[in-house]
Amino acid sequence: MAITSAKRIGELQAFSSVEPYTTFLEDKVLLKFLPTFTPKCPSFSNLNQLVTIPRLPVDLTSKDTELASLDVVRCLKIYLQRTQEFRRSENLFISFSGKNKGLKASKPSISGWISECINLSYHINEKDPPEFTRAHSTRSVASSWAERALIPLEQICQSASWSTPRTFFKHYRIAASEPSGIKHFGRYSQLILVNASAADTGEFSCGGYQCSGHDCHDGEEKTGKTFVFVTDPQELFVPTEDYYVVVQLRTRQPALLPCQVTNPLAKVTLHREFPPEQVPVDGVKIAFDLKKGFVIYQPQPSLVGSLFCIAELGNLRQMSTKYMLIYVHYPSAPPKPTIEASVKSARTGENFVVTCTVLGELEISVDFTWEYPGQQIGRPPYVREHTSQTRRGGQLLQESESTLYIDEARAVDDGTYTCTAQNLQGSTSVTTRVTILPATSSTTRERTQG
Repeated sequence: MAITSAKRIGELQAFSSVEPYTTFLEDKVLLKFLPTFTPKCPSFSNLNQLVTIPRLPVDLTSKDTELASLDVVRCLKIYLQRTQEFRRSENLFISFSGKNKGLKASKPSISGWISECINLSYHINEKDPPEFTRAHSTRSVASSWAERALIPLEQICQSASWSTPRTFFKHYRIAASEPSGIKHFGRYSQLILVNASAADTGEFSCGGYQCSGHDCHDGEEKTGKTFVFVTDPQELFVPTEDYYVVVQLRTRQPALLPCQVTNPLAKVTLHREFPPEQVPVDGVKIAFDLKKGFVIYQPQPSLVGSLFCIAELGNLRQMSTKYMLIYVHYPSAPPKPTIEASVKSARTGENFVVTCTVLGELEISVDFTWEYPGQQIGRPPYVREHTSQTRRGGQLLQESESTLYIDEARAVDDGTYTCTAQNLQGSTSVTTRVTILPATSSTTRERTQG
């Protein structure tokens, strides 16, 4: 059932054993979900989906009687007959032992049965089963073999309850007869795509080695690339399941809105959702690349918001996924801190501070962390931080400062003090050393009087 229907475990659990949800005909069985079931994608078509399982045409009088065990319709009839005496649930699949015998089978139980069946198939054929057997893998096998049999992608997606072929190609598609989908010949190799769709649009690359004699490790690796547009009269954009995609606009870094088209002849424009308007594309600040989408070369805060692409070809006009643009004031480089202690040496009982300072671009957040000798005895860090603006060489800069306070120094405070400053580009550490000297008699008297 799992392979024949390509259904999820939860959907298999939701099938019924009674009419009108299960109807046996001469050449097939018709299955519907129980009305209490809510599918993962609760669209109208999924809620009211009619699953058709055809009968396997097997002549029981011939030598192929073993194939009858693969006839899902026949097996379902036998299953219902054998579970009729102890059945206590309308659900199709029920527990057959224990205190829940006759009640609806749980999802883990159904998943376990499928995994056991997969492992048993390998053992019967004297092969080692996969290290990790997953019941969910039946969806990959079912959909991939259907594709190889040239079943239309629309029908495959409908059976598996996928809204677009993108899910199949990205997560489930496997080569049904060749593990890699590649054929190797004497002087070249071929990648074979069966039943290609708009989702296959993109760049393909292959690499090889130009060997020296019999040793390919001495050769030079070479890579070839080509871009393929798989046109589809109904899909002008490469399909995706994402309704919104978040794109970060970073200072001085190009950003990409990946609204790839499946046809190079399509006319593509960029639009803002609120307020509704077309975004000007001048080829300098913003440009369109047929193989990538819109590239924003000079990100600005004014672009923040929801944007989308419109593609037009002939009488067809389609909208892409929406892109939520957020602006991040990104630093040009990691911070360059300086560190300075108020004293090079201090006597036991005296106070001193260590200051870490970063001069940099405005509106760039800097985080400070400290490592200091007193940590080994659990001395808590007393730190104060502040940010201000200062002008250096006619340029307005941001000064971020972190000060570590050491009160009543002790011998354990002798050593190296490390300040690490971090921003979105990375981190930098600087160190200084403070020596702690024994207290003088005057220092001791002051502490005693205090």
